[in-house]
Amino acid sequence: MFREKVTDVFFDLDHTLWDFEKNSALTFSKILAKNDISVDLDTFLKVYVPANLNFWKLYREDKITKENLRYQRLKTVFESLNYPVSDKIIGVLSEEYIEYLSTYNHLFPYTVEILEYLKPNYNLHIITNGFQEVQRKKLKNANIFDFFKVVIDSEQAGVKKPNPIIFNKALNEANVRPEQSLMIGDSLEADILGAKAVGFNVLHFNAHGEDLHDHCTMIKDLSEIKSYL
Repeated sequence: MFREKVTDVFFDLDHTLWDFEKNSALTFSKILAKNDISVDLDTFLKVYVPANLNFWKLYREDKITKENLRYQRLKTVFESLNYPVSDKIIGVLSEEYIEYLSTYNHLFPYTVEILEYLKPNYNLHIITNGFQEVQRKKLKNANIFDFFKVVIDSEQAGVKKPNPIIFNKALNEANVRPEQSLMIGDSLEADILGAKAVGFNVLHFNAHGEDLHDHCTMIKDLSEIKSYL
């Protein structure tokens, strides 16, 4: 489907290659115990996961700052659970979460296999909305950093996906035209519609069990990429 026209493949990182939810859960297991917070982990995550996604949406839309994102996603969860936690402890948890998150390195199934499959024939790159100080650590600790020629994050670009500026910056750094490029990511809004608006070919990795749509092809498993490249 894309073999004849694509030379460069751009991946999102979190929820696409790097298993954010699994690594995040392991991080919270560690830091909640470390700080003597006796909240059931599954109960905590049931509230935290959708709250975090919502605050990231606000962050993408420039409605909150990075600092507010890190604070509010924890504050609102503890309030929802009626578990009193001081702002000082929330600050500690916020810092420790960032410190430990990148030390876990679980990837989605077939991540390394598909990167090894693509590497000989395509230039591989990353476009991520994650924080600069964390994303490269994730790539390096998961032993996949060397697969990628260009790694662009939203702090570096000054804007977040789906803003066209970050996609155009990635294209410029990779020295490739959008019609020769394929963007693969989990977020319909940030990855797929954002890249498509700039002229990328797109492939939606349906990591969240979303409904089918007409914007592009969807895959449920990274190994399916072999059918298109």
